[in-house]
Amino acid sequence: MLKMDKIKRAELYRDRNTQVFLSKFLSGEISELKPVCDPRRGYRYPIVESIIGDALDAEDFLDKLYEAGILERRLYDKIIYCPKCSSANVSVHYCCPYCKSFDIQKSSLIEHVKCGYMDVEDNFRKGKKLVCPKCHEELEKLDVDYRRAGIWCTCKDCDKSFDIPVTAHFCRDCHANSTFEDAVIKDVYAYGLKEEVKEEAAVGWVVIAPIREFLGENGFEVESPAFLKGKSGANHVFDIVAYKGDKTRKVTVIDLASSTENAVPEQPVIALFAKIYDVSPDDAYLIAIPKMSENGKKMAKSYNIKIVEAKNQKEAIKALRDKILEKK
Repeated sequence: MLKMDKIKRAELYRDRNTQVFLSKFLSGEISELKPVCDPRRGYRYPIVESIIGDALDAEDFLDKLYEAGILERRLYDKIIYCPKCSSANVSVHYCCPYCKSFDIQKSSLIEHVKCGYMDVEDNFRKGKKLVCPKCHEELEKLDVDYRRAGIWCTCKDCDKSFDIPVTAHFCRDCHANSTFEDAVIKDVYAYGLKEEVKEEAAVGWVVIAPIREFLGENGFEVESPAFLKGKSGANHVFDIVAYKGDKTRKVTVIDLASSTENAVPEQPVIALFAKIYDVSPDDAYLIAIPKMSENGKKMAKSYNIKIVEAKNQKEAIKALRDKILEKK
């Protein structure tokens, strides 16, 4: 499953739209992609739309990256659509539970602590002061002289009072009224690049794509990512597999490993050796970014794995060119 996820991500890294989009995260241009509200269409992602050129495909594009494990997401909002015309231009009405009118007045209930009298705030209001209608004492300090005891609503159409209104939706486009039961509600997300794939994404599209092109320009038939079946019958995935020759077809496998520390540890060397032991390619390369540890170099030499150390794509291609073309 992990191998399949890696293959899916690698394929996405090769896509130009994915490359342009991820570069905005990797460069620090954006740290989180937040949607922008369009009163009629709902939430949109203008940055994605400008890259892929089709506003309708923006969410599908983001879903693919999320499902491949490249992006993480958090619930940003929920949007209500009109069940009749599908417009997002919907307002919420708080209505009277008796006559369903939305012409209601909301007030605060106030209780005079000393005498216990409770009424709506408007009946306590005397100019800018609050005065108890029962004992006529001025109320000055909240939670000392008086406390707020809740909300009270009055319907201006039927004159009935209540504490909790009912919710209704009104479509500003087709003027249809709907209830919560009828509502079409959609989750809206904000997206971020997963920390654990930042290195993988950077290596994947910054290094793999130009190496693949370089090999193709030098007469290799290239697959990336690629499966090779070993003597054991197991399939092994490599970041790049390059073939050359007609009669005696030579196979070159390449894996990439990176580290935020000073050097890549020896584990990628061990992993690559386990694969080439079963597959038996003609040549095996491990590109280490920014460099390989000393233990890793020693192990690679004993396993006949050629190490390519590079800080960026230019250095990787130059080093790989020197090693591959010197064999001609």
